Amino acid sequence: MFDLGWTELLLIGIVALIVVGPKDLPVLFRNVGRFVGKAKAMAREFTRAMEEAADEAGVKDVSKTFKDATNPGKLGLDKLKEATDFSKWEPGSATGKLAEDRAEAAKKIHAATAERAAKRKAEEAAAAAEAADVAKASARAAAGTSPAADAAPAPAGDSAPAQAADKPVKAAPGGAAS
Repeated sequence: MFDLGWTELLLIGIVALIVVGPKDLPVLFRNVGRFVGKAKAMAREFTRAMEEAADEAGVKDVSKTFKDATNPGKLGLDKLKEATDFSKWEPGSATGKLAEDRAEAAKKIHAATAERAAKRKAEEAAAAAEAADVAKASARAAAGTSPAADAAPAPAGDSAPAQAADKPVKAAPGGAAS
């Protein structure tokens, strides 16, 4: 209350001992203790009376309402609880039928999406295989070999035309290819 430390209390005690004297000092401290006890009791009684008056007037309810309104987290959770209150939900009601219809529609959409994705993957794989076949055919045409030649290994002497096909064509200074 007064925020007194040990040194201040010691100083007050020494001054009281000098002023009052050692004979009357215990009586003084007893009277000061009674006075402080009565003051604390009166303060407690006043606080209790004010709290009771506030309870009767509804101040706590109003202050709680204001605190809840200013707390966005609590306000959001309360609204979320109100929105997700399933205690009033009945499976056989119109709301229950709509929920079942929505669940069936969601299953159909999921199945159609999965089927469409599988079909797209198959088309992409077929397109990739076709592109690989076209690339092989163009490589054979550029090398001048037949499809049967791919299956059998080429003799060692036939590697020159294949190496010539791998080299890029250089343009001559006159504009003709060499």
